[in-house]
Amino acid sequence: MTNILISGASIAGTATAYWLRRHGHTVTVVERAPSIREGGYKVDIRGAALEVVERMGLLDAIRARSTDMRVATHYDAKGRPVATLDADLFGGRLGDDVEIMRGDLNELLYDLTRDDVEYVFDDSVTGIAEDGTVTFERAAPRTFDLVVGADGAHSNTRRIAFGEESRFARDLGYYISICTVPNTLGLDREEAVHAAVGRTANVYSTRQDTGAKALFMWSSAPLAYDHRDVAGQKELLARAMDGVGWQVPALLEGVRDAKDFYFDSVSQIHMDRWSTGRVALVGDAGYCASPASGQGTSLALVGAYVLAGELATGGGTDGYERELRPFVAANQALGPANVKGMVMGSRAALWFQLRMMRLLPHLPGRDRMVERITGPIARAADAISLKNYME
Repeated sequence: MTNILISGASIAGTATAYWLRRHGHTVTVVERAPSIREGGYKVDIRGAALEVVERMGLLDAIRARSTDMRVATHYDAKGRPVATLDADLFGGRLGDDVEIMRGDLNELLYDLTRDDVEYVFDDSVTGIAEDGTVTFERAAPRTFDLVVGADGAHSNTRRIAFGEESRFARDLGYYISICTVPNTLGLDREEAVHAAVGRTANVYSTRQDTGAKALFMWSSAPLAYDHRDVAGQKELLARAMDGVGWQVPALLEGVRDAKDFYFDSVSQIHMDRWSTGRVALVGDAGYCASPASGQGTSLALVGAYVLAGELATGGGTDGYERELRPFVAANQALGPANVKGMVMGSRAALWFQLRMMRLLPHLPGRDRMVERITGPIARAADAISLKNYME
């Protein structure tokens, strides 16, 4: 058996742990947080990623925890509804796609691996030597045959093995913030949205959720801030949304007490190689497509499956690169295109978008227009033919 360390216990890490263990490796996962991270936002599993979770035996459990979203309503600055879309339209849902909360998915993956994988929480990697010796913030050094960086877009593993993040990050010109807020609007599997020029806010509540999730996105030049200063990030969000109408002031009040506050630039990670020496990267650490792509979770699931499979069948990291590169390229291409439809750059663009939303449910050519919206997502989601590595 090969002794493998995975840095990061989010979806890319727990999924990689499952497949590596299934192929017979001894697996340790180290995670900076004191436990598996809860919360997060709703994510879609579609295309090849659906096939992966089905091969894991998780598809029924994921469907049982689906968000079951019904409708999304767009409101003007005075709170008047201007357009209502069903879930298939506003979520870009395609065929058998499943939408689940990120924390719920990771909990399922953790439960699937916790008995066969060693999890070390409240610790992180500080160094990786050429001979595989890994040093940690808290634990004593240990030696591994391979270290897999699954620690997100701001990967510590990538920094240690490949260099500073600035070499690989591509800022798309937007910021995003997500957190739990009180469900003061009484939403039930509904999403409420308000868009202003350069700024968008929405809030939604899913099945089995007594609270709500607020999401804010806005266009901005790069901001200087401390990634660990949550209070400072909340102030940046408040400034960015200052003057926006509808329910935004009330939502920002709810943000003040949020314990799961997330704030980041909408950026991608582009690298010529995802492996070097005894280190390989998976998920956002190697090829973040940005939240705007809607495919980050699918990339993590498919990447985990392909990396473990190629290591098991002799393709190694070269095989991993060869099999996955076209899929990553197709899905990363969605980000820059999608984000322009999420945050309107002008009053004319905003007016046109809202008008199309009002008309879309009633247009005789609705199916063709929906295909124009969802077609690129569907093609990217299926842009890989998965091997059966268990044969």
